[in-house]
Amino acid sequence: MSITWKGVMPATVTQFNADLSIDHALMAEHGKWLVENGCSAIVAHGSLGEGATLDFAEKIALQKTYVEALPHTPIIPGVAALSTREAVDIAKAAKDNGCRGLMVLPPYLYASDWREMKAHMKAVISATDLPCILYNNPVAYKTDFTPLQIKELADELPNLESVKESSTDARRIAGIRETCGDRLTLGVGVDDCALEGAAMGAKFWITGVGGAFPRHNIRLWDLATTGRVEEAMPLYHWMLPMLRMDTVVKFVQLIKLQQTLASGGKLGNNRVRPPRLELIGSELAEATAIIEKALATAPEL
Repeated sequence: MSITWKGVMPATVTQFNADLSIDHALMAEHGKWLVENGCSAIVAHGSLGEGATLDFAEKIALQKTYVEALPHTPIIPGVAALSTREAVDIAKAAKDNGCRGLMVLPPYLYASDWREMKAHMKAVISATDLPCILYNNPVAYKTDFTPLQIKELADELPNLESVKESSTDARRIAGIRETCGDRLTLGVGVDDCALEGAAMGAKFWITGVGGAFPRHNIRLWDLATTGRVEEAMPLYHWMLPMLRMDTVVKFVQLIKLQQTLASGGKLGNNRVRPPRLELIGSELAEATAIIEKALATAPEL
C-alpha cells in the first residue's frame, strides 16, 4: 500500500445535521466534488474536522463514508487522542476500514518531553504498516518536533514517509531537508505559508481553504511547485485574506463559512459543535465581507 505524496490534499471540515450528528451524505458529496476538481487525497477528522469533538465511533463511521464514496482516492485520517491507547486503536481501525495512510499527531492536551512524545508517536505509527505523515503543529498542540527528532523517528520507523510542517517557521522545511535529506516527503500545513513552503521544496499541501476553493488552490500549488512564483503571486495575493483565516482560533468557523458561501449552501453549512459556536454579529459580517469580495473577484482559471 502506497501513497504518492504530491498535490493538494484538503483537510476537510466535518459537516453536521441540525442535531449535530455527522451529515454523512454531505461529506460524501463534498469529497467527490473535491476529487473531481483535482485534489489528490482527503484528510479526515483532523483539527479542522473538529476531531477533538468526535468520538471513536464517529471517526470510524466517517472513515467508512469516505472510503466507500471515494474508492480510488487515498483517505488519510488524522490520528489524535487523549491517550496513546486510543490513538493506536484509531490507527488500527483506519487500516481495517480501507484508509490508505495516517496523519499522526501528538496527544491532545498533554505536551511533555521528547522521551514521552517519541514513545507516543512510535506506538501509533508502528501500530500498522500504513504510510504515515508526522504532523508538526506546535502552535496548536504545544509539542514541537525538531528536525533532529523527526530524523530519529524516521530512522526507526520505515512507514513514516512524510511531514506536515505547520510550525509557521518558514525555515523549518529547509531544516528538515538539511537533516533528513530525501528520506521524507515534506508538505505544507499552514495555508498562508504555502508559497514559501513550495519554494523550499514541499511536495504537497494539506489545506483548509482548499475545501472551498480547490481549483484555485491546485492552480497556485502547480505554479509554486514548478518554479513560477511570480506568475503565482497575483493568485496568492487574491487568496491571502482567506488563507489567513486558517491560522486563527476560530479557523473552523471561518472555513466552514467559506465553504458555505462559495457553494451557495449546497456543499456546506455553518454548524459547529460546542464549545465552538457559530459566528454572529460584527465577526460574521466582517468575515462574510472578505469572502464575498473574494468570490466577486475570483481569478478566471
